[in-house]
Amino acid sequence: MKFNILTLFPEMFDTVQKSIIGKAIEKGIIEINLINIRDFSKNKHKKVDDTPYGGGAGMVMRADVVYDAYKSIENKNAKVIYMSPQGKKLNQQKVEELSKEENLIILCGHYEGIDQRVIDEIVDEEISIGDYVLTGGEIPAMVLIDSVSRYIEGVISEESTSEESFSNGLLEYPQYTRPEVFNGKSVPQILISGHHENIDKWRKEKSIEITKKKRPDLLR
Repeated sequence: MKFNILTLFPEMFDTVQKSIIGKAIEKGIIEINLINIRDFSKNKHKKVDDTPYGGGAGMVMRADVVYDAYKSIENKNAKVIYMSPQGKKLNQQKVEELSKEENLIILCGHYEGIDQRVIDEIVDEEISIGDYVLTGGEIPAMVLIDSVSRYIEGVISEESTSEESFSNGLLEYPQYTRPEVFNGKSVPQILISGHHENIDKWRKEKSIEITKKKRPDLLR
């Protein structure tokens, strides 16, 4: 999959290209194409924003600059996502749906937002990572890249994604590793019993128990 990121701060995406995603990039499974919107400003000071019509606080990103940055991307048939607090909230279903795309264009806003005319022109879908406002769309874009990448074939094992939280409508069961005893607390004996059927049953029961306690809304 190719992620095309339209942003004013491409350097912020250095961190997302590490660890598991970094390995997927090395293998050619994932490609991250960073487009600096500022490069398309016709202003000698590389200004990309202006004061809002009608007055108000802050600055608004210009439609023409954002549009020219978008036009520089080769694949215009890719789905365009605008990271916005006004969008539909990101969930597991949407993550898995987007992982089936071959190309995504992710638009990161900043300041007071982006001129509505270019949003209407190029954006297919607005996505939010929660009911709060951040200084820009870069961090939400990284959340989207990270969550979607996990479901792209070859990035991590299918077993890992099938058992983690939200994959089956439940939160994940508790995990344990060595040492067998830590601060006087032992690993549950069933996990070292070697009886896989009982272990699976225990894990399912724990998932339901944890979900009831922490996220009962998922069981409705």
